[in-house]
Amino acid sequence: MAQTTESAVLARPRRQYQAQPFWKRALKRPEAGALGGAILVFVFFWVMAPPFRQFAAFTTVLYQSASIGIPAVAVSMLMIGGEFDLSAGVAVTTSSLAASIFATEVAGSLWVGVLFALFFSLGVGAFNGWLMIRTKLPSFLVTLGTFLMLQGLNIAITKLITGNVATQDISGMASFDTLKTIFASNITIGGAQISIAIVYWAIFVAVATWMLLRTRVGNWIYAVGGQGDSARAVGVPVKTVKIGLFMGVGFSCWFLAMHLLFAYDTVQSGAGIGQELLYIAASVVGGCLLTGGYGSAVGSALGAFIFGMTTEGVIYADWDPDWFQFFVGATLVLATVVNTWIRMRATRGK
Repeated sequence: MAQTTESAVLARPRRQYQAQPFWKRALKRPEAGALGGAILVFVFFWVMAPPFRQFAAFTTVLYQSASIGIPAVAVSMLMIGGEFDLSAGVAVTTSSLAASIFATEVAGSLWVGVLFALFFSLGVGAFNGWLMIRTKLPSFLVTLGTFLMLQGLNIAITKLITGNVATQDISGMASFDTLKTIFASNITIGGAQISIAIVYWAIFVAVATWMLLRTRVGNWIYAVGGQGDSARAVGVPVKTVKIGLFMGVGFSCWFLAMHLLFAYDTVQSGAGIGQELLYIAASVVGGCLLTGGYGSAVGSALGAFIFGMTTEGVIYADWDPDWFQFFVGATLVLATVVNTWIRMRATRGK
């Protein structure tokens, strides 16, 4: 009887496990919804705004996207780690001001000013992470406080030192041309001028993607954002990872700040307010969950590209630019709903 049962079991056809089709695997990626949205927005403005079809106009779109996308890469990684940074927008302006004022009023050297701004920006990021961990307050509350402090310092210190709301023109200082070449030069392609910021943006996305998908640190980032207590229990250095992510945001803000400083030679102390919302929105549109543990750097790039196309597309279509903010809000809500729907269906295997 036992032999008969065993033979019957062995005679049953074995279930074949086949790899899922590419399109199903692609839909499980965090950036799947953002890619579809980017295609739709591109086609929409291609039809509605004829200047949008020109290569020179498209390079402007890419530049606008890069100005959002460079900080958005670091912000998306922070969001994957389960935290927010509401100070990133004004932190860019703070870093520009720190470099310019320190170079002109203290050191007399642009190189020293740039390095001072780098350490200052990293310090702001480290302070945000340390204070959040130390007080156990939500990161949005901690960074909201930092946002308000930096906003006040930007205006107050600039007026105190320079007697104005903007810094001095630094274009006549030594090493300006060298630093401009590094941070704010242009590359000629097809007769159009392409900002080097676009190249740096692509590098940032590539490095962040490699880190998230191919390194142990990337696994830690997803772990602390998804299940922080469980990650801590298996030896993940949660505190170090989160402070490092905040410092990463600080570094990205410094990099964009140096580009803006050497592109425009001077800094307005009241600039940058509200940009942090675009960085977060680009990350969310790109697939990052507000609860952490899910997202990608490529998704943040697609989100930034959507907003870059929208910003310039509204202008090329000769529409009222006031509608841009409405479009940003509507896109954010729609993208969140679509991304959630796609993720749920992909999780169920549909």
